[in-house]
Amino acid sequence: MTGCSTRTDTESAGSGTKLPTIVSLAPSITEMVYAVGAGEQLIGRTSACDYPAEVEKVQVVGAFGRPSLEMLLSLSPGIILDADLADEQMGQKISELGLRRERISIQTPDDIPAAIRQIGSLAGHSQQADSLAAVIEKGLEQYNDEAAQLERRPEVYLEIWDDPLWTGGSTSYTSALISYAGGRNIGDAVAKEYFETTPEWVITENPDIIACMYMSRNIPAIEKVSRRPGWEHITAVKEGRIYDNFDNSLFLRPGPRVLEGIAELQELMKNQ
Repeated sequence: MTGCSTRTDTESAGSGTKLPTIVSLAPSITEMVYAVGAGEQLIGRTSACDYPAEVEKVQVVGAFGRPSLEMLLSLSPGIILDADLADEQMGQKISELGLRRERISIQTPDDIPAAIRQIGSLAGHSQQADSLAAVIEKGLEQYNDEAAQLERRPEVYLEIWDDPLWTGGSTSYTSALISYAGGRNIGDAVAKEYFETTPEWVITENPDIIACMYMSRNIPAIEKVSRRPGWEHITAVKEGRIYDNFDNSLFLRPGPRVLEGIAELQELMKNQ
């Protein structure tokens, strides 16, 4: 199994170049590692890292933001990449073990190209990383230009969870995606990243579009939302513009598939 390797570097096929082995401590980072062509160097990941499919063969070193120090030490990777540790003291302990740790910071879609280039440089795949980053930069610019030409942006309520209701505020990654897609996040009225809200608040904001990012257990989310008391007066409900069955990793995970997430949201705006 790939994850059982304890080498700190690996030889690039056909080149003789030594490339560092990698442990990723975030799903978004794992996606970027594969996207820049460094998937074979990945020897450790978190239990939340589930894309692409071949990552299932890689050793799990703990939960997202909560790695096992024993596992990290046993794998002895060349680089440990993290985005957001649950306890920053964990990062200090990793460094104290003599392991190289690199932080990949991503807050908005605009940060993704730089993060891809950073990972490409660290992993020894700068050329492929530069190419991918350039494609994403061009795509973001195009979406931004298209959104700027709209006479009206539909109001969007992106429901991340339904019990209790959670959505993204003005500083959230999802709000930026909605803006790129040509909409306006109703959560922008709240200066937070993600926050718990109430049914009454959503009714007052009266969104044109409701997008449910979770799988409803008993009945489809569309049906559940439309049945909520008082929601029959919301424009999105009256016009049948409630959507579900999304791959929420496209919208909640900042990574190389960012343009796919924006494209899917943009389709909702065009259905108006």
